[in-house]
Amino acid sequence: MRPRQLPFLLGALLLEASLLGFALPAAAQDAPAPKHRNRLAHEKSPYLLQHADNPVDWHPWGPEAFARAKKEQKPIFLSIGYATCHWCHVMERESFENEEVAAYLNEHFVAIKVDREERPDVDAVYMNAVQALTGSGGWPLSVFLTPDGRPFAGGTYFPQPARFGRRSFLEVLRAVHDAWSQRRAELDESAQELTKHLRRVERNDPTEAELGEQAFVDALRQLAAAYDAARGGFPGRGRTQFPLPHLCGLLLRIHARSGDERSRDMALRTLDAIARGGLRDHLAGGFHRYSTDREWSIPHFEKMLYDQAGLLRAFVEAYLLTGRARYADVARETADFVLARMHTSEGAFTSAWDADSEGVEGKCYLWTLAELREALGPDDAELFAARYGVSERGNVPERRGANHLQIEASFQELARRFDTDEKVLRARVAAARRKLLAARDRRAQPLHDDKVLTDWNGLAIGALAYGARGLGEERYARAAAQAADFLLRRLRTRDGALLHRYRDGAAGIPALLADYAFLVWGLVELFEATSEARWLAAARDLADRMVASYWDAKAGGFFQTASGEPLLVRVKPTYDGAIPSGNGAAAYALARLGHACGDRAYTDRAAATLRSYSHSIARAGGSAHALALWTLDLLLGPLREVVVAGPRDRPATQALLATARSGFRPRTLVLWRPAELPEPLASAAPFLGPLVAPEGRPAAYLCEGYACKAPRASAEALRAALGPTEVRAPAPPPTPARER
Repeated sequence: MRPRQLPFLLGALLLEASLLGFALPAAAQDAPAPKHRNRLAHEKSPYLLQHADNPVDWHPWGPEAFARAKKEQKPIFLSIGYATCHWCHVMERESFENEEVAAYLNEHFVAIKVDREERPDVDAVYMNAVQALTGSGGWPLSVFLTPDGRPFAGGTYFPQPARFGRRSFLEVLRAVHDAWSQRRAELDESAQELTKHLRRVERNDPTEAELGEQAFVDALRQLAAAYDAARGGFPGRGRTQFPLPHLCGLLLRIHARSGDERSRDMALRTLDAIARGGLRDHLAGGFHRYSTDREWSIPHFEKMLYDQAGLLRAFVEAYLLTGRARYADVARETADFVLARMHTSEGAFTSAWDADSEGVEGKCYLWTLAELREALGPDDAELFAARYGVSERGNVPERRGANHLQIEASFQELARRFDTDEKVLRARVAAARRKLLAARDRRAQPLHDDKVLTDWNGLAIGALAYGARGLGEERYARAAAQAADFLLRRLRTRDGALLHRYRDGAAGIPALLADYAFLVWGLVELFEATSEARWLAAARDLADRMVASYWDAKAGGFFQTASGEPLLVRVKPTYDGAIPSGNGAAAYALARLGHACGDRAYTDRAAATLRSYSHSIARAGGSAHALALWTLDLLLGPLREVVVAGPRDRPATQALLATARSGFRPRTLVLWRPAELPEPLASAAPFLGPLVAPEGRPAAYLCEGYACKAPRASAEALRAALGPTEVRAPAPPPTPARER
């Protein structure tokens, strides 16, 4: 049951940005020099700096703003967004740059601006509040608070002036001010009730559910119910399509575990639709944020690092399962985009590319047929238009003549239509793509959010390391190692604790659970890709710190923030969204770490994490807890190890490694053991000690439960021993074993 809502909120102007489409006016390009400079000018966040010249008297999140609100007895207006958020830009242009709106806001409120990517902990608390009040949420997030930070009203995007059948932002401000002036006790009561509700929600369900094979059966049923059989994806009843690569990964694991063909087909059909459609940038590579329609046609054009990491991994997994080159091609294209356009000179990865250029969403990415002809000439333009669906009419709603590229014809179809050899057509289209990308790069470009976030970099490190193994691309492992070195060197305090954000030479903001969980996961992947003990040692150190600072000793599970952080509610993130949840990722990272080093303490902690919200996993595993089920797959086993022993530069060693890394085997750990085992590696993974190359000849050991079979000296013998995919799991115990 939701907390009681105030009357003026019943007509709340809550408006999901995802439902609005494209048709808002562009900002004037020749704006006068800014007349204002507020406190945000001293911040590092690109998003906060975007608002530094607003006439709104913005405060960054911190004690100064709350002290002022208490002293002046004013409500707080909290605005949360991020640098590449299209509707955040729209609300800024309409409201925060509006002198009348700013004057009213400054007179009657204390205004706080938060970058949700810098402070996901703040965002989580107040997003939960708005969802409790209104049933929905999104960004920009607009919340009204008491001076001590308790929320009592909120929404997302508010128009200025009034439109879409909704009141304007200025009208909302006046309504809140009137209520604050005349009914403050009622507002305080509402805020108190809502705060109690938020704290109640964060308490663990004390009942435990059994987590066994049935959890995968139930998850598959849930995903099948949400699946769009005609188009791929899992929109349920929604009008939009989100990529959600961790769901595809779950389905592939269900297939590897049980042989169920439905799960395989749903995952591959979804990835095929993503690869063909408008979510993919068919010129530069990489993926946009999500599709505004169910057809995967027209996206919201932001490019986020976490999407690149998740989809890179998903396409590598699809390639390993099927051997189809098209999945490997998309994976390489995605990794190469990250290395080319999201890679800093210091070796880390940046956060995002904006959706807008010149004040218009997607403008940089769209083409008219005339622009194609000018760039390519008539013959190649005709071929390219046939391949990517470019027409005189266009395919972008309310933007006549504008086209967003998506694959409409296969090369086989084009070969028949143009009566030309398919190989020749492929070469012509590839050359045309290069020409168009060069032409596009000469256009006004979207804003590049160049801040470095530890959690998202952890995801990228893991995906690149996984891609290095699965695709045989050592350069991806080198890039992942460079980023890991940077994080471990520059995003830590003197006592070794992680920090969350780096920009312009300065690191800051205490780390959150996801920073540790994603980086531990990435470091384990990097260890498997390189067999360098330093990555496993770093993963163990960070995992131990994560448990010490974030573990709930009373109820189990991990908090998002370390103890002592002054927030209204201490959130426990368990639901996967666009990014896997902190608890799901922590559990998976710990299970992988335990497998890699042979330390049962990490595996037991992963099992305890799942038990802390097992009731929710059992009820909604398919829709909300994919990473928890990835973890359960490991905990239920069986786990296998393949250790390739022999000099790394020997062709026989390389052939054995390539064979061990082929195929989709998510419960198999593959490591290389050098002829002379260095002490750090012997300490990090002691089970490697006796697994030597017999008589100095390269060989592979296939082990299960660290009991190893006789070594295989040839790739063919190893391939036969591994089988085509995972060994089907035996009937497991009903729930991960408790610590005894």
